[in-house]
Amino acid sequence: MKRSGFKRGACKICKIKPVARPGAIVCGLECALKYQTIASNKAARAESRRVKIDDRERRDKLKTLSQYADEAQAVVNQYVKYRDWGLNCISCGRPHNFDITRNASHLKSRGSNSFLRFNLWNIHMACVQCNMHKGGNISEYYPRLVAKIGQEKVDFLNTAPKSREYSKEYLVRLKRIFTKKVKRIKNGIAI
Repeated sequence: MKRSGFKRGACKICKIKPVARPGAIVCGLECALKYQTIASNKAARAESRRVKIDDRERRDKLKTLSQYADEAQAVVNQYVKYRDWGLNCISCGRPHNFDITRNASHLKSRGSNSFLRFNLWNIHMACVQCNMHKGGNISEYYPRLVAKIGQEKVDFLNTAPKSREYSKEYLVRLKRIFTKKVKRIKNGIAI
């Protein structure tokens, strides 16, 4: 006698009882109600994800170029914070005290030297006292920077062009790259 192609399987919900008829996935009414609840919850989660993605895309379309630049700068500064973790203040040489807030300090300011805004040679950690209250404390910043990165790189910073226009695509890509770098540092993976 030849067997039919139908094979009775177990219920998708209770995993114990066999299904009652060919093509069914649940064994009875109770499991069917549970299955429907699970399916509707999955659909609701999928709809919620779709709405969040649509909202994010809508917000991204409304962002200005300066907002993209600020987001990228925040991620680059966070990377510098992890890169310079435990190092002394670049301006005054004060040891890294975990109670004192530190900022990413630019030798050449972001506003007047947009070309160097994201350049890692130009950004180093400094204590808030030096960076915010003493205007970067450049007189002490400069010799320590020469000792840290070398005169050739500091000369490049001094002779680099002053301005640059960044595109939205560049800023989004920069943010994505440095977000990955920060994540790798946090997870203890060397860059």
